[in-house]
Amino acid sequence: MMGDSQDLILELVREYHRERERSRRFVPGETLVMPSGADLNEDDRVALVEAALAMRIAAGPSALALERELGRTLRRRKVHLTNSGSSANLLALTALTQPEIGAGRLKPGDEIVTVAAGFPTTVNPILQNQMVPVFVDVELGTYNTTAERVAEAIGPRTRGIMIAHALGNPFPAAEVAELAAEHGLFFVEDNCDGVDAKYQGRPTGTFGDFSTVSFYPAHHLTMGEGGCVTTDRPRLARIVESLRDWGRDCWCEPGACDTCGKRYTQQFGDLPYGYDHKYTFSHVGYNLKTTDLQAALGLSQLKRLPEFGAARRRNWRRLREGLDGLPGLLLPEPTPGGDPSWFGFVITVTADAPFDRDEIVAHLEDRRIGTRMLFAGNLTRQPAYRGREFRVPGSLANSDVITARTFWIGVFPGLTDEMIDYVIGTIRDFVTSRR
Repeated sequence: MMGDSQDLILELVREYHRERERSRRFVPGETLVMPSGADLNEDDRVALVEAALAMRIAAGPSALALERELGRTLRRRKVHLTNSGSSANLLALTALTQPEIGAGRLKPGDEIVTVAAGFPTTVNPILQNQMVPVFVDVELGTYNTTAERVAEAIGPRTRGIMIAHALGNPFPAAEVAELAAEHGLFFVEDNCDGVDAKYQGRPTGTFGDFSTVSFYPAHHLTMGEGGCVTTDRPRLARIVESLRDWGRDCWCEPGACDTCGKRYTQQFGDLPYGYDHKYTFSHVGYNLKTTDLQAALGLSQLKRLPEFGAARRRNWRRLREGLDGLPGLLLPEPTPGGDPSWFGFVITVTADAPFDRDEIVAHLEDRRIGTRMLFAGNLTRQPAYRGREFRVPGSLANSDVITARTFWIGVFPGLTDEMIDYVIGTIRDFVTSRR
């Protein structure tokens, strides 16, 4: 009887989803054309409700299954889910400061090369671990840095590199990985915006000692909130797991006991012999886990990754072709060697344009077309970093241009051809009216 009740509930959930979708329609100038968002279907809704009916409110079987499936999809040996992509970045860099790394571990005062124009949580773990960001500039058009800029930024105190793929457009990860190996540097690859992208035929997120992913609704896959840390090195993965799970030494899954068979027969630190391994802590950690409800949604979403990637590329191409040749606008370009899985469509207003960014953004927003800045712009100009130690080895001129003249619009799978064409027409009308 219970199974019959669940089947009935889930079928009603499907009907509910279909009814809601039938009522949706696009009205130009009234319906918001969002810059980003989750694309959720009836299977996603059912997955969430099914997990809720099972009352799987902590990490459990769905979380373990999602970690395994992500490992296969992302081509990484070890994946650990977290409560956000930002937490994933914090865990990845913090893991490299731990005693198990040995004499070469990251320490306070070490320098980490990163990009000035980006999202703060690629940089914040550097400061949170009392290290020094070294900010390099990016190229306009690709909005990524170059291997040459990274190489020029490496100094005697430099110990690592931590860079994000800009809006799904890969940075030259193979060359950066070679630099890291040549100089003995750690490399953390922030792949939060770049899932399903490739560089030189290889998936992004497979070049670094660690890579990170975000499952926030704006990203390629969503769990609502969530992220993960990936690595091919089991020893590093074990450190991440401990830091994520309060710093505990035990690796039992939630609800499990004595997985190692030595729960009460080990010596740790100055504790009494046989102290319960489940309450033995080997790291100063956090609680950054996810839940099974979120993981159930993630499993459902993961099946659609090829569909999502194709839609993002299709929408980007439609915008690129529709806006090509418009004066006053610098349109985006893939990094040479890259096959982007676009997060957004970036536009920079040129210096000689007869309008500025604020004017075109206001025009779009007035017509219900959502826009976003290229995140924080030049991070060194943000209030959060006043009084913080960082190093700038060269010019940040392009990052300043981004701060003043760059914005982006959406390409996510929830946008229809009708919406994209409305965006194209609105931008073309604006530019034509300002000649």
